[in-house]
Amino acid sequence: MADDLSPEFCSALRNAFERAGYDADGVLRLIGESAHAALGRGEPEPARRATKDGAELGTLVRLFLLGDELPEQEVKAILPWPESVANGLVRVSGDRVRAGLDVRPYGDDQGSWWVFADLDSDQLGSEVPVDHVLGVGHASLSLARATIRRPVGTVLDLGTGCGVQALHASRHARSITATDLSARALMLAKATFRINGLDVETRQGKWFEPVTGRRFDQVVCNPPFVVGPSRVDYTYRDSGLAGDDASALVTAALPEYLTRGGVGQLLASWLHLPGRDWQERVSSWLPGGVDAWFVQRDVADPDLYVGTWLRDAGIDPRSAEGSARASKWLDWFAENKVAGVGFGFVTLRRTDGEPRIVCEDLRHAFDDPLGQEAAGWLDRIDWLRAHSSPDALLRAHLKVAESVVLEEVSSPGDEGWEAVVRRLHRTDGPGWQHEIDELVRALLAGCRGLLPLGDLLELLAAAHGVPTDALVVAALPLVDELVRHGMLVPA
Repeated sequence: MADDLSPEFCSALRNAFERAGYDADGVLRLIGESAHAALGRGEPEPARRATKDGAELGTLVRLFLLGDELPEQEVKAILPWPESVANGLVRVSGDRVRAGLDVRPYGDDQGSWWVFADLDSDQLGSEVPVDHVLGVGHASLSLARATIRRPVGTVLDLGTGCGVQALHASRHARSITATDLSARALMLAKATFRINGLDVETRQGKWFEPVTGRRFDQVVCNPPFVVGPSRVDYTYRDSGLAGDDASALVTAALPEYLTRGGVGQLLASWLHLPGRDWQERVSSWLPGGVDAWFVQRDVADPDLYVGTWLRDAGIDPRSAEGSARASKWLDWFAENKVAGVGFGFVTLRRTDGEPRIVCEDLRHAFDDPLGQEAAGWLDRIDWLRAHSSPDALLRAHLKVAESVVLEEVSSPGDEGWEAVVRRLHRTDGPGWQHEIDELVRALLAGCRGLLPLGDLLELLAAAHGVPTDALVVAALPLVDELVRHGMLVPA
């Protein structure tokens, strides 16, 4: 393969794709939603049937998305030739052609891009190589959905891989810098940027070294966060650091590369160890002067974790090699008394105020992108910081958010139905829920923005015969949490 996919070649390839209609919408129109969903599950046959009479677009779908072997003349009539062979885009054997790279349409609600990456283990028919460059995977999609999309001047995509996060950043940033340790990753990322007509600064190096001394308005990072022994089997997922040290390193170092008020967001993993709360562990990574929101989306036991990542690299856990690797990995977990591996998102912001550090479990399913919630979380933290004294919060006028409903579960009693569970449920965002008692129910019923919180608490105390001071002490932490979760909002 050529060392670089030149601007001229990428331009010619873009023209070929545009002529064929090979973009996210075009592929969906050709194969239909059902076949598209099946393809996402690793079931190619419905899409294969849908592309039989698909002309040039059908050929490109079979070549790049299905991994089919096709007649050379059919492919040659569409792609720039012989450059596609010389650049490793396709592999020729006799008069038959297969894809040499994964080049696929990828889009958002504003349009479609193309992304260059390496073929996965299924298309290779073997384990991926050490310098494998992952395509648009679940982790990169999750980070994209969890990233704040507000206009900024500068963005750093740390560990860009094939360039997915930088593509998304192009929608809201004036300038983008993308770094990676892997020369191959940067080669494919440059091709991704070129074919999409994006001007992205690229730099090679380890961690933050390529941008030493610089600061950015936003940093996004999908680091090699896989937890295990200190080794590098695959550069896209292994850092060479043991345990969760890679996540700790990025979390600790990232704030130094943010402008004042700048925001960093990353995927991370952390160890669950006996006798130590995971929240304490991740909070210990932070430097001073940083607001931080750690969101735990999943916890995997070591057995499941090892099997999942072996399959990710195309290794059958039942094979001799798979068994040997699994044994060493599980030995490391046992030696280090690892009970589980947490995984989630981290949002960081440099601040001059008193830092707010919050660690939360968010393991239930929800559909709304977490990036919008992260932006709202930072705004709500600002409001709470401005109302940090009890007097300021008691003077605030609050109302229950329109998306919040009260769910009540009752059981039959001697005097009819008796409520046994009262639960606040925010029906948008991550679907926060809080179980409440009758006093809180009554307080929230009065939160309509008409009276300050302090007056509401005085009325509630008088109505229920409880001391006002005691009620205030009990209510303020709950009010703080309900504001953070967007369930109570300033009127």
